Amino acid sequence: MMQEQIPLNMPAYIEGSCEAILDSLKSGRIAGRGLRTTECENWIVKNTKHSSRALLTTSCTHALELSAILMEFKKGDEVIVPSYTFVSSALAFYMHGARVRFCDIRKDTLNIDENLIEQAITKRTKAIVVVHYAGVACEMDKIMSIAAKYGILVIEDNAHGFLGKYKGVNLGSIGDFGTLSFHETKNISCGEGGAILLNNNNFLQRAEILIEKGTNRSQFISGQIDKYSWVDKGSSYVLSDLLASLLYSQLRNSKEIQFKRQSIWERYFSELSDWALDNEVLLPFVPDYCDQTYHMFYMLMPSLTERSKFIKYLSDHNVSSAFHYVPLHNSIMGSKLAPEDQVKCPVSEEVSTRLVRLPMFCDLSFSNQKRVINTVRNFSV
Repeated sequence: MMQEQIPLNMPAYIEGSCEAILDSLKSGRIAGRGLRTTECENWIVKNTKHSSRALLTTSCTHALELSAILMEFKKGDEVIVPSYTFVSSALAFYMHGARVRFCDIRKDTLNIDENLIEQAITKRTKAIVVVHYAGVACEMDKIMSIAAKYGILVIEDNAHGFLGKYKGVNLGSIGDFGTLSFHETKNISCGEGGAILLNNNNFLQRAEILIEKGTNRSQFISGQIDKYSWVDKGSSYVLSDLLASLLYSQLRNSKEIQFKRQSIWERYFSELSDWALDNEVLLPFVPDYCDQTYHMFYMLMPSLTERSKFIKYLSDHNVSSAFHYVPLHNSIMGSKLAPEDQVKCPVSEEVSTRLVRLPMFCDLSFSNQKRVINTVRNFSV
């Protein structure tokens, strides 16, 4: 009898989510910036503590775009981005006039290598984008110190790291901006969605304008002006209150979601450590001072050949798996922005050929996880 396919990811199912959506529908108010939006934004600020304001957006990509518009890139201005990341980390800034400079990653956490950032800085550098890969924090003390030294801004692409911490401080609340993703693949999800965290008060008022299609509607709603009009750049970035109602039910149950994910991640780590050692496979590294989010469980196989064999083997046993990013500097668009002879990111290139992700989601049953673990343990490199 053929065993069921174990998926790579599924969004968490929360009891009461359907009722929350129905209540929103019945309210007759499902456009953006309604009651549920306010509740979500307030919850996020309360639980990230160091952020002044959170604004829900339609995606993390749009949150990154908002930060790019707020920074007002001029011709020739540059932004440093890790090469091993999702395209949005670079695209959002390129779309709004910045020149992208790629930086390599560390071999242990797979985060941007803080020791390589300074040599990538030029007189035109305006910002550094850091990505907390797999929900494990970048070395923010050094990164923020470098940024202060050169007077440049820091954007935390925190798509993987919502509710994670660096030395006790919430990820997304350390840089000038933090961006979140609530895509269905993320720990906390509403299908599609995101948020921007504003940690630099210089940008608060303008952010409210940009997210309202370039109008001062927020000031009108709060009674500061008697009518509103078009005053600046902007776009339709606001999340529907219908999706916000789904998101709020997940936020309220985030401790339960995170606890389940932690149990699953730790079981993988515990039961695969000896197999990994015997087969020269590397498991994730998490520094002691980082509270990770248990967003994914990945392994680094010895080579591309072994990874390809491993992925096929898992597929043959109805276990889903996947590799991850192609380094951006090697992409068709990335190579146009930064010719290969000008970019050296050997760690990103090596990791890209060796990394494989195992099924990792809140509702992964104990029996299915044991099946994944036993299947992995029966594979020999």
